[in-house]
Amino acid sequence: MQAPSMTKCAPCYLPHIDGLRGISVLAILLFHLDITFFGGGFVGVDVFFIISGFLITQLIAREIGSGTFSFANFYARRIKRIFPALFVMLFITSLAAILFLGAREYSQFF
Repeated sequence: MQAPSMTKCAPCYLPHIDGLRGISVLAILLFHLDITFFGGGFVGVDVFFIISGFLITQLIAREIGSGTFSFANFYARRIKRIFPALFVMLFITSLAAILFLGAREYSQFF
């Protein structure tokens, strides 16, 4: 039996990757909830970054293999994916800062 090449397997959905992502996010969440018997938040961040690097590298390798890779398109897709969540988070935290912070903390926030 022949091993699949990266370009052939790249578009395949890998459900275990979502499972690993979920475990890493859970580790980060439990760490931030300050659960005393659980200290794996930093490992969760590391695992999440490794998974993201794997998926992005797989995408880039597939596009280079097909001759369609461009930095402009790559970063445009990242911006379209990340900026909506960024702007929602900035809006909500700014609103919370206006409502709950004093004048000194408010000026430090901005």
